[in-house]
Amino acid sequence: MTSIYQQVLGSDFSRLNPQIQKRFGFCSDDNIAAIGRGVMDEVWRGRFYTLPFLYIGTWRRIMFPEYGTNVPFTIENYAYRDSFGRETVTWVRTFEVRKRRRFDATMIHSHQRGRIVDYLGSHQHLAVDIDISVADNGGLCLRSGAQRFYEGPIAFSFPMIFSGVAEVCEWFDDDTGKFRISVEVRNKTWGPLFGYRGSFDVEWKPCAPDQVPAHVKPLREERRE
Repeated sequence: MTSIYQQVLGSDFSRLNPQIQKRFGFCSDDNIAAIGRGVMDEVWRGRFYTLPFLYIGTWRRIMFPEYGTNVPFTIENYAYRDSFGRETVTWVRTFEVRKRRRFDATMIHSHQRGRIVDYLGSHQHLAVDIDISVADNGGLCLRSGAQRFYEGPIAFSFPMIFSGVAEVCEWFDDDTGKFRISVEVRNKTWGPLFGYRGSFDVEWKPCAPDQVPAHVKPLREERRE
């Protein structure tokens, strides 16, 4: 089996920096996990009127209002099959700002939609289409698109005036030997909402799919993509 990112990128996957290929090229069959630890040079937020978006995000571990510099950071990427049999990769980010905050997501390759779908938060209420591409520096870029809200029998396209478009780029700095990441979330009406930038190292650890820790998995899984 190939990773969900390799399935989407196809031959373009080979254009990624070798370290980025390794980081995004593993799947549940490989019995490994990638644990990144580093420092965000800056975690920022938008202007005062964006605070309601950020506080609401804390309810389901999506965004948060705290900000700062030199913020200790951890990202946990585990690959496993979810209860619907879909290859899934966790993106659990922990920030040691004034209080510990998490930004949780799980990604799948949706054959139905022909792209990566990112379930945001602890309960997979928000399903987001993700377009991925290879940057000129050999990094991987992810851009969010249409969003759908799911809860029980409720399902609707989430209005973008109440959300944001995320631009993520992760690359490998050959000079420092570190992974670097830049994230910016913007709302078309309200402007910049949230973001961070910094660097981290990655530890590869053995991990069979049935050993993925419970704390990185969503509390609820959503079948609808």
